[in-house]
Amino acid sequence: MTPSGPILLAIESSCDDTSVAVLDGFEVLANVVHNQVMHEAFGGVVPELASRAHTEAILPTVKAALARAGKDFQDLDGIAVTQGPGLLGSLLVGHSFAKSLALSLDIPYVNVDHMEAHMLAHFLYESGVQEKPIPGFPYLCLTVSGGHTQLVQVNAWNDFTILGETQDDAVGEAFDKAAKLLSLPYPGGPIIDRLAQKGQPAFRFSQPNMPDLQFSYSGLKTSILRAMQKEVKEDPESLTERVSDWCASIQEALIAPLLQGLTLAASQTGIRRVALAGGVSANSHLRAEVQGLAQSLGWDLYLPPLSYTTDNAAMVGAAGQFAWAASQFAEMKDAAQPKRIVHG
Repeated sequence: MTPSGPILLAIESSCDDTSVAVLDGFEVLANVVHNQVMHEAFGGVVPELASRAHTEAILPTVKAALARAGKDFQDLDGIAVTQGPGLLGSLLVGHSFAKSLALSLDIPYVNVDHMEAHMLAHFLYESGVQEKPIPGFPYLCLTVSGGHTQLVQVNAWNDFTILGETQDDAVGEAFDKAAKLLSLPYPGGPIIDRLAQKGQPAFRFSQPNMPDLQFSYSGLKTSILRAMQKEVKEDPESLTERVSDWCASIQEALIAPLLQGLTLAASQTGIRRVALAGGVSANSHLRAEVQGLAQSLGWDLYLPPLSYTTDNAAMVGAAGQFAWAASQFAEMKDAAQPKRIVHG
């Protein structure tokens, strides 16, 4: 059990999920996520539809989180809310709601950067979910999602050094693009992961030659496409009859640069405390390979529970608790920011 602290209501609405959490210090009392399933029909998130859905879901999700936590509005000491980055329309719904609620309850609120929140989720304690929080700083964090691929040295809650990042596309976007080439539904990453477990990595693709700790997925996506086109000429049914082998091959190719980068970053920095964050950190192949590296290289590894890999408000609450302790309260004039607002 973590020491008690201020009771914070945390709100996350940066993309297509409306999420609200209630935290007592770093202990998660409730973490409720309302998913928007309508985007599957479009093969990606439609910003206007997302913001409208947030407007409808925000208040019911807040009430559901408070009820699950056994708290009322009057029990809240403050609010933590995602300020950015993300879709502006979606951010505005959560951020405006947080400011209005803080004003009506006469309590302070704190702004949180979405990517920082992913990396600070490892400090949370939630019974039956995450019982061994990361003990302290510094640590390396591989942050991988549909929009980001970064290796970050987390020196403090507000001090982040980006060691390397993608120079074009994110690994999560590459997963979804490859899934689309295989005529798999959106989001494709989890489906590739599931099908890959039934196949073998029988196909090879050209890996980009990137300097030091930088990543690139644009060329790898093109290599996958060309390999498919060549194979289909010889075997028109290959993409359907051998879909599991394609998924296993694609997954291995997309994950390999992450493993190489993480290993190199640990060697260069000498840091042995290693964490993963972001939606792609749920990938079973990535987790298994990183666990193997941790065992052989002596890392202290922190894998987020699956409920913390995707966008959620609990992680916003973790960053919010740090900001609260530092008295970094926001002002009513503050606005949502669709671009990065990270420290460090």
